Amino acid sequence: MVTVQLADSNKLLKQAFRVREEVFVNEQQVAREEEFDIFEDESHHFVAHYGDVPCGAARWRTTEEGIKLERFAVKKAYRGRGIGALLVESVLEHVAVQPDTAGKKLYLNAQLTALPLYEKFGFKPEGDRFMECNIEHQKMVREIG
Repeated sequence: MVTVQLADSNKLLKQAFRVREEVFVNEQQVAREEEFDIFEDESHHFVAHYGDVPCGAARWRTTEEGIKLERFAVKKAYRGRGIGALLVESVLEHVAVQPDTAGKKLYLNAQLTALPLYEKFGFKPEGDRFMECNIEHQKMVREIG
């Protein structure tokens, strides 16, 4: 069974960080200093578990542009099981109940392989594709609601 929860303890936060390190730093060769940034403390972090195994992670934060969803990761062995969709759904539900998010734009920078996942949740491409950490991305936006 897959569960997603707010990483509201040091234990859960460390699990989320380990997932991100495995996926982004080890698998995708993103520099550790680019993956773990100055926004960690102000972000809302999530971790997904398959049974007792931490297998996915995500975060969101408020920016001048709106609400930025980011750092969605699922360990390779757990992909194709709907864990990414559960992470997106959980993050969107959490954002929706926060008092300071009403009327703000939701946006994210999606790796191209993840575009279909975000489109299922109403995100639409905006602007040109671009490179981020040597991986092609597309900005996607959606209104809250």
